[in-house]
Amino acid sequence: MSTGPGLESLVDQTISVITNDGRNIVGVLKGFDQATNIILDESHERVYSTKEGVQQLVLGLYIIRGDNISIVGELDEELDSALDLPNLRAHPLKPVIH
Repeated sequence: MSTGPGLESLVDQTISVITNDGRNIVGVLKGFDQATNIILDESHERVYSTKEGVQQLVLGLYIIRGDNISIVGELDEELDSALDLPNLRAHPLKPVIH
Protein backbone atom coordinates (compact mmCIF):
# COMPACT_ATOMS: atom_id res chain seq x y z
CA MET A 1 0.00 0.00 0.00
CA SER A 2 1.29 3.45 -0.86
CA THR A 3 1.59 6.21 1.74
CA GLY A 4 0.73 8.82 -0.85
CA PRO A 5 2.95 11.57 -2.17
CA GLY A 6 4.08 14.27 0.16
CA LEU A 7 3.36 12.88 3.64
CA GLU A 8 7.10 12.78 4.32
CA SER A 9 7.29 16.53 3.78
CA LEU A 10 4.50 17.14 6.32
CA VAL A 11 6.27 15.51 9.28
CA ASP A 12 6.59 18.04 12.15
CA GLN A 13 4.10 20.34 10.35
CA THR A 14 0.60 21.23 11.54
CA ILE A 15 -1.98 19.36 9.48
CA SER A 16 -5.75 19.06 9.31
CA VAL A 17 -7.33 15.63 8.94
CA ILE A 18 -10.92 15.01 7.88
CA THR A 19 -12.05 11.53 8.92
CA ASN A 20 -14.63 9.32 7.23
CA ASP A 21 -17.10 10.03 10.05
CA GLY A 22 -16.86 13.81 9.45
CA ARG A 23 -14.49 14.86 12.24
CA ASN A 24 -11.86 17.58 11.74
CA ILE A 25 -8.70 16.90 13.74
CA VAL A 26 -5.80 19.36 13.75
CA GLY A 27 -2.34 18.53 15.10
CA VAL A 28 1.37 18.17 14.42
CA LEU A 29 2.18 15.14 12.25
CA LYS A 30 4.78 13.07 14.10
CA GLY A 31 4.75 9.92 12.00
CA PHE A 32 2.91 7.54 9.70
CA ASP A 33 3.26 4.03 8.32
CA GLN A 34 2.65 2.14 5.08
CA ALA A 35 -1.09 1.86 5.87
CA THR A 36 -1.24 5.66 6.33
CA ASN A 37 -1.97 5.32 10.04
CA ILE A 38 -0.86 8.68 11.40
CA ILE A 39 0.35 9.98 14.75
CA LEU A 40 -0.57 13.54 15.71
CA ASP A 41 0.81 15.49 18.67
CA GLU A 42 -0.74 18.56 20.29
CA SER A 43 -3.97 17.66 18.53
CA HIS A 44 -7.50 18.89 18.97
CA GLU A 45 -10.83 18.20 17.32
CA ARG A 46 -12.80 21.11 15.91
CA VAL A 47 -16.54 20.67 16.39
CA TYR A 48 -18.66 22.89 14.14
CA SER A 49 -22.19 24.07 14.91
CA THR A 50 -24.70 26.52 13.43
CA LYS A 51 -25.83 27.54 16.93
CA GLU A 52 -22.52 28.26 18.67
CA GLY A 53 -18.89 28.87 17.79
CA VAL A 54 -16.36 26.20 16.93
CA GLN A 55 -15.47 24.11 19.97
CA GLN A 56 -11.93 22.75 20.21
CA LEU A 57 -11.67 19.50 22.15
CA VAL A 58 -8.11 18.78 23.30
CA LEU A 59 -6.92 15.30 22.30
CA GLY A 60 -3.15 15.54 22.86
CA LEU A 61 -1.17 12.66 21.33
CA TYR A 62 -3.58 10.95 18.94
CA ILE A 63 -3.45 8.08 16.44
CA ILE A 64 -5.79 7.90 13.45
CA ARG A 65 -6.15 4.66 11.48
CA GLY A 66 -5.39 5.07 7.81
CA ASP A 67 -8.67 3.49 6.72
CA ASN A 68 -10.57 6.20 8.63
CA ILE A 69 -8.85 9.13 6.86
CA SER A 70 -10.59 10.98 4.02
CA ILE A 71 -8.37 14.05 3.59
CA VAL A 72 -5.01 15.20 4.95
CA GLY A 73 -3.89 18.74 4.33
CA GLU A 74 -1.20 21.13 5.51
CA LEU A 75 -2.60 23.91 7.69
CA ASP A 76 -1.56 27.50 7.01
CA GLU A 77 -0.91 28.50 10.63
CA GLU A 78 -0.87 32.23 9.90
CA LEU A 79 -4.24 32.11 8.16
CA ASP A 80 -5.63 29.72 10.78
CA SER A 81 -4.62 31.98 13.68
CA ALA A 82 -6.55 34.85 12.04
CA LEU A 83 -9.82 32.88 12.21
CA ASP A 84 -12.29 33.90 14.92
CA LEU A 85 -13.26 30.33 15.83
CA PRO A 86 -15.46 31.19 18.87
CA ASN A 87 -17.72 33.26 16.59
CA LEU A 88 -17.54 31.07 13.48
CA ARG A 89 -20.76 29.21 12.62
CA ALA A 90 -20.84 26.27 10.21
CA HIS A 91 -22.76 23.08 9.60
CA PRO A 92 -21.02 19.97 10.94
CA LEU A 93 -19.38 17.82 8.27
CA LYS A 94 -21.35 14.79 7.15
CA PRO A 95 -19.77 11.32 7.06
CA VAL A 96 -17.99 10.36 3.85
CA ILE A 97 -19.81 7.59 2.00
CA HIS A 98 -17.82 5.50 -0.46
